[in-house]
Amino acid sequence: MEVEAALATAPGVLEAAVIAVPDEVMGEKVGAVLVGDVDVAAVLAYCRDRLADYKIPQYVSVVPGPLPRNAGGKLLTSRLRAEVAWGPPLR
Repeated sequence: MEVEAALATAPGVLEAAVIAVPDEVMGEKVGAVLVGDVDVAAVLAYCRDRLADYKIPQYVSVVPGPLPRNAGGKLLTSRLRAEVAWGPPLR
């Protein structure tokens, strides 16, 4: 929740979700899915001022539309995981 809250207030971010990205060495790493007109480098710099280093997303995907939610507004993380294609880690 802390990471999502920081991302949600970053410049250009309209919506943010944090999900675990599988990693062979660490088990999982932090991934962020962002909606909006986002400068990823600026968002990560924004997070560096607000979060501990290990909480800063190592994977970021910017999507054009709203994040998938159910009728009650809850984020559909399993659907989001299936839809997101992660690139290489950013750090």
